[in-house]
Amino acid sequence: MRAEFINPFITSLNNTFQTMLSCRVRRGELSLKESGRSSHEISGVIGLTGKAVGTVVLSLSREVALKAASTLLLTETTEVDADVLDAVGELTNMVAGGAKAQLEVYELAVSLPNVITGKDHEVHFPSNVTPICISFETEWGPLTLEVGLAPVPVACAAG
Repeated sequence: MRAEFINPFITSLNNTFQTMLSCRVRRGELSLKESGRSSHEISGVIGLTGKAVGTVVLSLSREVALKAASTLLLTETTEVDADVLDAVGELTNMVAGGAKAQLEVYELAVSLPNVITGKDHEVHFPSNVTPICISFETEWGPLTLEVGLAPVPVACAAG
């Protein structure tokens, strides 16, 4: 995993939370993702394809998911329901879309977001990718960003 891949996602997450939610995020530790187990109980997952392939996961604590949804929906949300799951999917889409714009050289296409819930759920990355996990803190609680992206090998032209 290259720094040139991860930095656009970190920048996009910061911009998305600041612009859309008026919420500052503080970056914590960066580590290799050791298992498929999620960091938090609600995860937005998006696949990326193009001249690089991989997966992006925005994993939110319940508190962050509820506050983010409340902010986006302009109404107090206290239970994880379809609206909260849609909001998490949309946030994941915004983070991936913002990073995609910074990675134009890879001509990435972004899939529709999927949202997975439950304690200790697992998200599997492509087998040729070692994902990076970055923890963040907000005034609402913790979240993590997991990015696993690898360039697609260029096929040799037959001569």
